[in-house]
Amino acid sequence: MSQKRYIVDLSDAEIQALETLLRTGKHSARKLTRARILLQVNQGKTDREVADNLGVNLSTVERTREKFVHSATLEEALKDRPHPPKPRKLDAKAEALLIATACSDAPDGRAEWTMQLLADRLVELQVVESISDETVRQTLKKQR
Repeated sequence: MSQKRYIVDLSDAEIQALETLLRTGKHSARKLTRARILLQVNQGKTDREVADNLGVNLSTVERTREKFVHSATLEEALKDRPHPPKPRKLDAKAEALLIATACSDAPDGRAEWTMQLLADRLVELQVVESISDETVRQTLKKQR
């Protein structure tokens, strides 16, 4: 068994803060998992035991341990790193076409446009390679 590089030694105040966090309020699942990891590691459980107990990957336990040791505060150790925004599927020109299509007469045999029909039309017009009906819905909703 190898020597652990990042030792988690929680103070009584930190243990209390983590237990309170787990009992109260609304927090992200990731934040709650990190709190549980820190508490279990502090109790002397191995990374493998913690990973098995919480149903997470072993590397998640290792990264959480490392982040805690390098963080200035407990809150910082529990915080999610920022995720880069996903590139937009539709640019302004494509959105304008979508809106114009949605406002036009529905295809033959249809009373109105459905989100799936609009998505299919964008693909048919080669505006995008693929797009989900949910992206179409969110784009139209944003325009209200």
